Amino acid sequence: MDTMIGFVGCGKMAQAIIHGMITYGGYSPKQIVATARTHATRESIVNKFGINVQTNNKEVASSTDILFLAIKPHDFLEVVKEISPAIRKDTLIVTAGFGVTLNEVGDLFPEGTKIVRIMPNTPAYVGEGMTAYCPNACVSEEEIEKLDQLFTSFGKAERVPERLMDTITAVSGSSPAYVYMFIEALADGAVRHGVPRDLAYQLVGQSVLGAAKMVLETGQHPGKLKDDVTTPNGSTIRAIESLEADGFRGAIIQAVGACFKK
Repeated sequence: MDTMIGFVGCGKMAQAIIHGMITYGGYSPKQIVATARTHATRESIVNKFGINVQTNNKEVASSTDILFLAIKPHDFLEVVKEISPAIRKDTLIVTAGFGVTLNEVGDLFPEGTKIVRIMPNTPAYVGEGMTAYCPNACVSEEEIEKLDQLFTSFGKAERVPERLMDTITAVSGSSPAYVYMFIEALADGAVRHGVPRDLAYQLVGQSVLGAAKMVLETGQHPGKLKDDVTTPNGSTIRAIESLEADGFRGAIIQAVGACFKK
């Protein structure tokens, strides 16, 4: 029997994961069920993904093998209290709530509940997500392997110690937003000097994609890769000088710190 996967809550992050699972991971829409509050949202999700979308959180919680808690922070406690009595002993709970520890989630469920804390990101939508995860002591190694296969169906996944999760939230969880800002700004620079907007986004987007693949696939230090583009007294070193003068690196480091603190 196919594994049934549920989502309590189906916002942008959940939808990115669902799209990645179906499009790149080979999961069937029939394996996935979700809840959403509004009729408009339910209709939109059904049209996009062809999955079963309901309003009854408890029903979804009781009928799935892996249950993603994709709940907004201000609703988290209320919804978990609602579904907790309906959870089966063998269900794997996957929580994407930022800043909520495994122990804090575990206190809301019956003793022995299998819980995995994750920090995914929205590039899961295109099969290029980065998901960090850490399980509690109730999850077996066999179940961890099963979850790792699920998480890697929409990108890459790394098992990490929980003490790193808040930092990872600030780095891989939120960083797509920083990168989109960089892409937009770089494209603005191109437009300022005469490049059409659509072409600017294509040039910049592919360049960022290629640079990221160079880091991941060559294994070389980013500084070395930067040096390879930087000729003596050339145009690139002038641009780097300008970025450094404007505090580019420091601004990024401070941004990660601000996100971590939140």
